[in-house]
Amino acid sequence: MDGKAVEVQGTLEWPDEIRQSKRDAAVFLFYKETGNGRWICAVVKSLNGEGFLVTTYPTDSIKEGVSIWHK
Repeated sequence: MDGKAVEVQGTLEWPDEIRQSKRDAAVFLFYKETGNGRWICAVVKSLNGEGFLVTTYPTDSIKEGVSIWHK
């Protein structure tokens, strides 16, 4: 995701979908469609009232989990 800071920021600010992780209720996956059936996923963890970015990655599918918000 080198050089994709603007796209990651857009994913966090204007996601197409947000899901809660099946494994960790404090982890949320923010998805933004980039076209051609591809998505950017930004993984955020909430800890002690603060959120922080864990990782980002390109993907061709949305992972399972509880849908929290959908555009």
